[in-house]
Amino acid sequence: MHVGLFGGTFNPIHNGHLKAIEEVLKGFSLDKSYLIPSALPPHKEQRNLVDAKDRMEMIRLAVATCPALMESVTVSDVELRRKGPSYTIDTVCHFKSILPKDSRLYLILGLDAFLEIDTWKSYTDLFMLTSFIVIPRPGTVSADRFAILRSIENYLKKSISHGYNYSFAQSCYIHPDKQPVFFFDVSPIDISSTKIRKLVNQGMSIKSLVPGKVEEFIKTKGLYL
Repeated sequence: MHVGLFGGTFNPIHNGHLKAIEEVLKGFSLDKSYLIPSALPPHKEQRNLVDAKDRMEMIRLAVATCPALMESVTVSDVELRRKGPSYTIDTVCHFKSILPKDSRLYLILGLDAFLEIDTWKSYTDLFMLTSFIVIPRPGTVSADRFAILRSIENYLKKSISHGYNYSFAQSCYIHPDKQPVFFFDVSPIDISSTKIRKLVNQGMSIKSLVPGKVEEFIKTKGLYL
């Protein structure tokens, strides 16, 4: 069983997130994927971060309006139920404990987040427990693919382990002891949560940026004003 874990603040979730997870599901033939909103992200500024329950509900509404995701994507409140900062290592260990033992986990995260993973709690353990799928950050347009691969390789060798090398046969960085690291170039969509929050605050439309139900929820709750 191949399972994707896609965490983040999702403040708010938008069409770029949905498109990215849809393409990763197909590209890696994932059997299931979890969208996991963080309650207290330790590496992000808390300003303009709306209540975790509201972010969770927006994710549920978004998935429910996307037929391509409804059957294989589950919204998880595991980080909302846990006290304190939302550490990825704790989330990965949680899923390792509840999924079948032969399951293969893939941690899905943006390039910018991956390139600072050595600042995360117990980051060395992560490379023993889960594979990585690194994608361009939703809301950005990919640079040259080879330039990105070089930046990933340089980072892996400098900050994680010199044992990582690119395998053309497997299209990923492999290591004799640690889990592989993939780069997956999802379709570039010029949308970001920051842009959406600014537009809402300015009283402008976000109709093409988020699912209709999410737009309605933001208006009804008066979020980001």
